[in-house]
Amino acid sequence: MSETKVFLLPDLGEGLTEAELVNWLVAVGDEIRVDQPIAEVETAKSMVEVPSPYAGTVAVLHGEPGQTLDVGKPLISVTPIGSPVVEQKTPVVEPVESPVVEPVETATGETYRDEVKAGSGNVLIGYGTPGGHGVSKRTRPRKSSTATSVIEPDRPAIEPDRPAIEPHEITSAEKAADDLLLLRTRVPGKLGAVISPLVRRMARDHGVDLGGLQGSGASGLIMRKDVEAAIAPAPAVEAVGTRRPRVEPRSVVESVETGTETDSRTGLGITARTPVRGVRKAVAANMTRSRSEIPEATVWVDVDATALVEMHAVLKKANPHNTPGLLAFIARFVTAGLKKYPALNTRIVTTEDAAGGESQEIVAFDGVNLGFAAQTDRGLMVPSIRNADKMSARDLDAEIRRLTAVVREGKATPSELGSGTFTLNNYGVFGVDGSAAIINHPEVGILGVGRIIDKPWVVNGTLAVRKVTELTLTFDHRVCDGGTAGGFLRYVADAIENPGSVLSDV
Repeated sequence: MSETKVFLLPDLGEGLTEAELVNWLVAVGDEIRVDQPIAEVETAKSMVEVPSPYAGTVAVLHGEPGQTLDVGKPLISVTPIGSPVVEQKTPVVEPVESPVVEPVETATGETYRDEVKAGSGNVLIGYGTPGGHGVSKRTRPRKSSTATSVIEPDRPAIEPDRPAIEPHEITSAEKAADDLLLLRTRVPGKLGAVISPLVRRMARDHGVDLGGLQGSGASGLIMRKDVEAAIAPAPAVEAVGTRRPRVEPRSVVESVETGTETDSRTGLGITARTPVRGVRKAVAANMTRSRSEIPEATVWVDVDATALVEMHAVLKKANPHNTPGLLAFIARFVTAGLKKYPALNTRIVTTEDAAGGESQEIVAFDGVNLGFAAQTDRGLMVPSIRNADKMSARDLDAEIRRLTAVVREGKATPSELGSGTFTLNNYGVFGVDGSAAIINHPEVGILGVGRIIDKPWVVNGTLAVRKVTELTLTFDHRVCDGGTAGGFLRYVADAIENPGSVLSDV
């Protein structure tokens, strides 16, 4: 009996727990080699190709394009070449033996590393599959767990008529969502409208708004049958000789006679539904966490950028093809300012002491990884320039251009998107002057640069037209006070107003 190898979706790095399956690069029955790309997946940070750690014949593709897959769940099943392949449209993978309780790491990263001993070392999202050649030869028995399974061709994974109920571990995010849902659906002076976690999960999985349901239980308690009715409404019941309109439980939307959807709260038609996932989901979670955890403050200043604009024009005339952009010069001033005011180049970390209590500490860094906001078709991305404090303006310009191209192609690695220590945001490209930006958690500061426009400005007692921009600094008040923030902001402003003298010093 030949063994079918099940490749689990690997840990894609930086704590990512899921990925959207964009496209299969192979089909059932195809013969594949070790490290051959088998699928394109989109994480919250980038689009990547996942290589197979096995050689053989594709037996099962676990998922459809557009489906979100959890890390540690089956991605593809491979059988040795020559074995019969039976396509399964809805594969179910169960362990052959009783599951062995292991640490959580086993279900994701450790299981993946254990499964890909056959890898040749080709890069997978920055770190690759381990070295090796050909098909894996296991030197120790396979551990049986819920995350690593073997399908035997002559043994059905599950009885045909019995649905598989997969164990589901409630995450902290789902717990928080459940708690919020309980508050939204609680009736004052009465029993909570939703009690059962199963009912809440069923509603969440099928997009049913419990706030719009009328429970059939005591004191308006929403039962499982109420949610099931909202998911798949029962057919209309007609009395003899009388036709009555069908009454269905209300959910987030209701169907109207025209066939369009109408929002039950506003009465307006719904034109589109866009799932919050991928980059948008990650950005939303990060921004929400930033606003809820960081006591932020904002300071700003108008800056006469005429000297910088003129210097850039002179350099560009002399060397039109190798002159750094204005943003690169400002990035150089920012890294110099962070050296002078290192409190803004830190991170707050929560630790647990021996007694089980929590304490916080400010972690300082030996160097600056400067993040910058880049607008892409997939949303706002923030790649970071590693060791930016050691680069010249020309080096920074080259990295800004390279990383911008990488993120717009969706090929940025987790380390390129998650290693920043401070962020620079040029929102002037959108034609705006200022913005109280949200700090890119877990950093402690973000500097925004507005558009450079002609404005009246007093120079040596005389009114003149100058090139003026606005700098806005949002900072974490836990790591420094207004004096430090103002000092840093003034340093960068002075550098823009007198670029020649500052560049000679840095």
